[in-house]
Amino acid sequence: MMHGRVSILVLLIAASLAAFALATVAFPAATGKDESLDQLIARAESARPEDRPALYLEIARQKADAADKLYNAGNTEAGNAALRDVVTFSKKATDASIDTGKKLKNTEIALRKMVEKFRDIKRTVAFEDQAPIQQTMDELEKMRTDLLSAMFGKKKSK
Repeated sequence: MMHGRVSILVLLIAASLAAFALATVAFPAATGKDESLDQLIARAESARPEDRPALYLEIARQKADAADKLYNAGNTEAGNAALRDVVTFSKKATDASIDTGKKLKNTEIALRKMVEKFRDIKRTVAFEDQAPIQQTMDELEKMRTDLLSAMFGKKKSK
């Protein structure tokens, strides 16, 4: 009886370790907090095509966080530059997802969350500073539409 419980415990520990190892490999950006943005960009450029969407999205997420902080600090010019980077890397993630057919859903969800984040940021800035944020949101929504079209295909007219 005791030997059976030990075997089950060993199997549970092994399964937990395997799940942790899989999470580390599948989501390296979540564990690689010490990696600089430049290193992450270099790694994304040289990564396998099916790994690029997640890396590009992590870069875009970090740039979105930077834009939020810059707008909060009143530095709209730098915030606008960060927004342009968000669009650039989001587009790379979208293109990589569509080209490989991988991570389409994850990419679409990440873009939707970024749009929500920018909607909140837009509410906090002065009216004259809202146009670049709205433009970024519009471009991200276009990318989401492209991803949804790739996932579900366009309806054929009869």
